[in-house]
Amino acid sequence: MLIMRHAIYARCLAAALAAAAALLPARAALAQETAALPRVAVLATGGTIAGQADTRAANAYNAGAVGAQQLVQAVPGIDKLARLSTEQVASIGSQDMNDKVWFALARRIQALFDHNEADAVVITHGTDTLEETAFFLDNVLHTDKPVVLVGSMRPSTATSADGPSNLYEAVEVAASPSARGRGVMVVLNDTIQSARGTTKTNTTSVQTFASPNSGPIGYVDPASVRFFTPAFQPDAHKYALPSGDQLPRVEIVYSHANMDGVPVEHAIASGAKGIVLAGVGDGNTSQSALEALQRAAKQGIVVVRSTRVGSGFVNRNVEVNDDTSGFAVSLDLNPQKARVLTQLLIANGVTAPAQVQKAFAATY
Repeated sequence: MLIMRHAIYARCLAAALAAAAALLPARAALAQETAALPRVAVLATGGTIAGQADTRAANAYNAGAVGAQQLVQAVPGIDKLARLSTEQVASIGSQDMNDKVWFALARRIQALFDHNEADAVVITHGTDTLEETAFFLDNVLHTDKPVVLVGSMRPSTATSADGPSNLYEAVEVAASPSARGRGVMVVLNDTIQSARGTTKTNTTSVQTFASPNSGPIGYVDPASVRFFTPAFQPDAHKYALPSGDQLPRVEIVYSHANMDGVPVEHAIASGAKGIVLAGVGDGNTSQSALEALQRAAKQGIVVVRSTRVGSGFVNRNVEVNDDTSGFAVSLDLNPQKARVLTQLLIANGVTAPAQVQKAFAATY
């Protein structure tokens, strides 16, 4: 009986060893396939994409409640696109986005690329200020490797959450060989937008991000990534991060009917180094406000005319004499992005109106 048991055990052991040996080639092939995938670092900052429902209202939620690893684990098949690592940089709603987080992101991304620790980066972010973060990073990162910002309009606990599909496609774009040399991109709702062109256009729609003046640079679905524009990301117009964790103070002044110069005077009194006018029409405003802006320019404050209108360019010397007033115009940049660029210019010692204007026109 004992001999029979040993024989049965030996046969079972041999069968198990044979089965394991048969799996070795498949496992080796899988390991080889995984090693060939690009390395994508997912940096989380919070936002709706990481939101959880709250009982205070039917559509209420708390932003930034879900961690980076949880976000990735909730997306089926995402591990087949890239070798993923996750880091939690912040856990805030993007209405609270600030210079400190911007600097932390910029330095971490640059370090990941400089030390060859990642082939691409995906940043999860709230949608409210996503375009500003994207534009800031596009102006300070020195790399041709893909950086993609992604968010969602519905929290992770919603019955029709858009975050998982958006995150899947953001990683898909970041991992694509054709994504190199395109600067910082924004991916939501199957659409790829440039950092300069895109803006949030709707309070709640999942199709909120659009590029009114330039259009999207591509589209993505689970099977394909398609770009419509050539890859071209010159490094000549990048800016250095200032020391510390804060950019110079630049205020946005919003133009409206019956406006006086008080908002401009308040900006001057608050110590603003720059003022961006969210003007009516082609970046215009009342005579009183214009005179206050002219006084600001004479004091050495950088003044940039932008527009509160959702699309179109602000041109020089149309209704306002920019040459004599010492103003620059934002061209296609909306007020919030014009503010970011003005901050970077001042931080890098660019304050003369002609040089400021040259920087705004750098890509045209």
